[in-house]
Amino acid sequence: MFAGHDPLLVALSVVIAILGGYTGFGLTAHVRGSGNADRRLLLACAAFFLAVGVWTMHFVAMLAAPIPLEATYLVLPTVVSFLICALVMGISLFFVSLGEPSNARVVLSALLLGLGIASMHYVGIHGLAGTFHIEHQPKMVVASVVIAVGAAYGGLRIFLARHGGMRLALSATAFGIAVSGMHFTAMYGMRFVPGSPVHHVADGLAVSREALALIVSPLCFLIIFGFLLLLVPEPLSLNSAPARQPDTVDGEASAFDRNSSGSADAQTQVAQPHEGQPGVAVVTRVPVEGADGTRFIETGRIRSIKATAHYTLVHDGSRERMSPWAISHAEARLDPATFMRVHRSHIISIPLVSLIRKEGNGAVVELDGEVPHLVPVSRVKIAELRARLGLARRDDA
Repeated sequence: MFAGHDPLLVALSVVIAILGGYTGFGLTAHVRGSGNADRRLLLACAAFFLAVGVWTMHFVAMLAAPIPLEATYLVLPTVVSFLICALVMGISLFFVSLGEPSNARVVLSALLLGLGIASMHYVGIHGLAGTFHIEHQPKMVVASVVIAVGAAYGGLRIFLARHGGMRLALSATAFGIAVSGMHFTAMYGMRFVPGSPVHHVADGLAVSREALALIVSPLCFLIIFGFLLLLVPEPLSLNSAPARQPDTVDGEASAFDRNSSGSADAQTQVAQPHEGQPGVAVVTRVPVEGADGTRFIETGRIRSIKATAHYTLVHDGSRERMSPWAISHAEARLDPATFMRVHRSHIISIPLVSLIRKEGNGAVVELDGEVPHLVPVSRVKIAELRARLGLARRDDA
């Protein structure tokens, strides 16, 4: 059954699965940094794009398969297959998007994803109607489910390790492999046997192969549109700022103070003047998002802070946690004697730097911790950082 597939449509089906995974996981990555209302919307959109990606991949691959020419697609099983997919996608993403998921939650989410993909496939396959019935090899059925669950687990693990850049692309690729691998493994283990259908009757509303192609085509464009929309960069003013200017930073700090609650003020103390900045309000704790709400992490535990699209990631030496603060707010509120903005998107704790080396036109530093990690340093900040590390006088730069 695997022989005879149209290679171009096979390639398109895999690409659609990967793009749908990238869009869905990319939207899920923003759930923790959003308000309650936005979380529901983002989670629904993420589940929708993942479900559309899986469902569209399946039927593009079916168009590529050498199925009997007289075959038609029953509408009810086809719609049910999509609803199954959307439901399990939403549940699994909910498990992994809120808080720091445990191993049990990740395994359960991967199991749901894998079984949901497999259920969607077999329900959709048995929506085929014609003068034939479908037989499956039990070993290939088991193999297809194992591939789906295993690759889904790998994709979720990569996604949870980090939410952006290459890791997100790897996660989407693993997701595409989960969907595509499951589908083509299952197709390899099935065959059409001429004769009257035994698993369903050919009565009811049905659509032809050509009509299915007209339905699937706009969904492919929808997946591509969502993927391209996700790639559009956020305005730089959201989370990144140019080189720090004292009057601008003080203005941001004052505005932030006016919008903060009394409990937040209780977390601050007035720092000693540093580099001409008199009495900057310095926080002792930074808010981070948790499964049960907003928690606070002591600044002494912070290794670095990194700006992302909608929020910042605070590294505590073992993992990254999302913070609702923009990086400019964090820079204004952290003790300048301890923390330094070494890059447009990065702040580091100077006492925790364990290594510095030149890399390209800039440099990188390694920060000590249970899980040491590297942070880039822009070229214009190297001399100042080396001076603060005691490696050179600032006026030698």
